Amino acid sequence: MNKGKVKIGMTQYACLPDKIKNMEKAEEQIRQLAAKGAKVICTQELFNGLYFAQIIDYTKYDWAEPVDGPTNRHMKNLAKELDVVIISCYYEYAMDGVYFNSAAVFDADGALLGNYRKHHIPEGPQYIEKYYFTPGDSPYLVFKSKYGTFGVLICWDEWFPEPSRILALKGADFIFYPSAIGSEPENPELDTSQTWIDAIKAHGIHNNFYVCACNRVGREDAADGSGYMDFYGRGFVSDPWGTIIAEGKRNEEDLIVAELDLDEIKRARDILQFHRDRRTDSYGEILRMYVPE
Repeated sequence: MNKGKVKIGMTQYACLPDKIKNMEKAEEQIRQLAAKGAKVICTQELFNGLYFAQIIDYTKYDWAEPVDGPTNRHMKNLAKELDVVIISCYYEYAMDGVYFNSAAVFDADGALLGNYRKHHIPEGPQYIEKYYFTPGDSPYLVFKSKYGTFGVLICWDEWFPEPSRILALKGADFIFYPSAIGSEPENPELDTSQTWIDAIKAHGIHNNFYVCACNRVGREDAADGSGYMDFYGRGFVSDPWGTIIAEGKRNEEDLIVAELDLDEIKRARDILQFHRDRRTDSYGEILRMYVPE
């Protein structure tokens, strides 16, 4: 069955301390992406604020919003106005003391298709996310939108192969990976940007579908002056063979746009039968935290 083509877009900009200005930057980029023909548009992780998880500060819990809060109401209206699908990545308030790192997906008519909550929560120097985010309780969701069927995984999720395989088996033709990734504070000489790209595009090869990863850019200082993060950008799209078909600039604001030929997915899977040759009966050990000899 012919699936045709779809053009996708992703934001890439430097966030500011002012939430209103970040919303304005996001809207400006979304409008530019729509003008370039993008029909499914993804924002970067936690797009409307600075990356606050560099330090522990309980007052940042007040930044969280419910799924129907002002950020998502704005994105809902924008999706409807522009006739595009929007993935809105935000800090979600579920109840007092329970907060998620989430992505709400709005169809081109403004309807909420679903709300994915980030499953894998990192903890490391200046990536102190376990303090702020409860591990996601949503399934790995596939969104059937006006302009395509896709999944969403958020940042640290992208380093694990299992979620992308689940989404592929559920019928996703492409996956978005909204991210906030940059420097390694305790290893300043280490550049992980190429490792990041290689790890994510490998998921596309293993499942023979498109992967679309976006990221923020710029230096963001910790609120207490204890350090900073440099986010490197380099948002990209790779095809079912792992070939990069679009890549954003490094350390600069940019717009990432790519046309996905969805019929290439079937061709790749017919040639490389990874899904056919899986041996689910032999994988039981992976469900253990570790596998002793």
